[in-house]
Amino acid sequence: MNKIEKILNIIYPPKCGICGKLNENFLCNKCKKTLEIQAKFAIEKSESNYFKQHLYIFEYQGMIRKVILDYKFNDKSYLYKTIINFLLKNEKFFKILKSYDTIVPAPINKKRNKQRGYNQSYLLAKEIAKETGITLENDCLYKTKNIIEQSKLNKEERQKNIQGAYELKHAEKLENKKILLLDDIYTTGSTANECCKILTVANPKQIDVFTIAKD
Repeated sequence: MNKIEKILNIIYPPKCGICGKLNENFLCNKCKKTLEIQAKFAIEKSESNYFKQHLYIFEYQGMIRKVILDYKFNDKSYLYKTIINFLLKNEKFFKILKSYDTIVPAPINKKRNKQRGYNQSYLLAKEIAKETGITLENDCLYKTKNIIEQSKLNKEERQKNIQGAYELKHAEKLENKKILLLDDIYTTGSTANECCKILTVANPKQIDVFTIAKD
């Protein structure tokens, strides 16, 4: 832990992201056990033409639904530490994550990033890259349109809304790589599919999608 982190921990003591009790791991044992009961740690074959598998930890309901909503919309960026500290304790999933060459966070538009103050997928991807040793590429996939939030639309509207929203740069960094696209929630798959469609232009070896939850 560096000096800045130590100072921040004094000003803002680390606490469990679920119950709010002080805890240096951002996840107390009681809440960890509850998450373990709810966790799926699933790997499903994809029907998409653009990615092979979908990996996810939870179904989007109950406690984890509240955590993700708080993380995305209620200015609780520290919750990525709660999620990461739970995820990386699963040895089987940790080993699977290490098998990828590169992790790419689903981008958000500059305007939304400024409003929110952070990209929730990037914070998670950065920590996974740090702990597993795989490469984080955050300057390849860009969101160029500030679209209507996908959560407000039905399946057909989501597919139309997301089309043309992403752009690829520095494609050479992804060529012949086994890529893991990281996003927070998988609902209809429209966002994941569109992101992976753009990533295929780089001619990667394989693309899989990893989300915290599946709706």
